[in-house]
Amino acid sequence: MRALITGINGFVGGHLAEYLLADGRWEVWGLSRSPHLTLPHLIGKVELVQADLADAEATMRALVRVRPNVIFHLAGQPFVPESFRDPAGTLAANTLGALHIFLTLIEYRMATRVLVIGTNEEYGKIDPDDLPIDEDTPLRPTSPYGVSKAAQSLLALQYYYSHGLDLVRVRPFTHIGPRQNERFVTAAFARQIARIELGLQPPVVQVGNLSAQRDFTDVRDVVAAYALLAEYGESGMVYNVGSGRAVMIREVLDMLLAECTVPVEVRLNPELMRPIDVPLVVCDASRLRMRTGWQPHYTLAETLHDILTYWRERVRTEVTTTTG
Repeated sequence: MRALITGINGFVGGHLAEYLLADGRWEVWGLSRSPHLTLPHLIGKVELVQADLADAEATMRALVRVRPNVIFHLAGQPFVPESFRDPAGTLAANTLGALHIFLTLIEYRMATRVLVIGTNEEYGKIDPDDLPIDEDTPLRPTSPYGVSKAAQSLLALQYYYSHGLDLVRVRPFTHIGPRQNERFVTAAFARQIARIELGLQPPVVQVGNLSAQRDFTDVRDVVAAYALLAEYGESGMVYNVGSGRAVMIREVLDMLLAECTVPVEVRLNPELMRPIDVPLVVCDASRLRMRTGWQPHYTLAETLHDILTYWRERVRTEVTTTTG
C-alpha cells in the first residue's frame, strides 16, 4: 500500500514513517513545505513531495503525483498557546489543508482513505460526568486550536456524508516521546534537566500548572493505532486514542527529576500557564480497541526515560557543535 504522510517532518510524522517502514507492507511518501526530510535516516526510504496545503493547486499536484491508497493527514498548527496568539492562522492551517485534500479527491475521483487526525482538545471543557471521555462526549473546545480541529473533524464528516469520501477521524489524547518539540510539557521538562546537568543553565526547572491530570500515551503506540485504523477503521467514524489512565503533571515531573543527576529547584512561571486549563482528562478508547485490538505497549516510565535520553544526547550534540 502507498501511504502519504502530510507533515512528514513533524514529531508524529517521523515516528509514523518509521513504523510503516518497519511493517514492510507500505510504500511511504511524505508531504512537506520543506524540500528536505528532517530525519536523515528516512532519506532514501521515504519519497518526499513538496507542497503547501494552503495552496489548493499545489495540493492537487502533489496528490495527483503520488496517488496514495491512504493519506495520514498530520500537517497543521499543533500548539495550543500559539493558537491564542494567532487564532486566524491556526484556523486556516488546520482547516484549509484538509479541505484542499478532500476537494482533490473529489475532482480526480481518487478512492483514497484519509485519516483525519484531530485532538482531544476538541472535547475541551470536561465535566466530571463526562469522564472517561468517549467519542459521544460533547465538543466544547476551550482554545482556538481545539476549535480548529473540531472544525476539521466536522468538515471531514460533512464530506463523508455529502460525497462519500473514505474518511476516518481520529482524536489522540496527549502523546509524548523522543523528538517532540520543547514547547510541549514533557519535552520542556527534559530539555531543562539536560541543560542543568551540563551546567548550561541554573539548577531551576520552570513549570506551569502541575496539578492538571492528563492521559499520556507514547507516540510510538499512537502511530501504531493510526496504522491499524488505516486498515480496519470504519469510514465516517471517529476514534479516540489514549491510555485510559490520568497522571498528574507533577508526577511526570517527579519521574523525570528522579533520573536527574544534580539537585534542582522547581519554580512556577506564570507565563507557562494557559488562559484556561481543564483539570482532569481521561480517555475512553474502547471503540478503537474493539475495532482493531490496539493496546499500548510502552509504560510511562519507559517513555519518560527515552525522552530524557533523547534530550541529553541532543543538548550534548548542540554544545559540541557550538564549541566546534
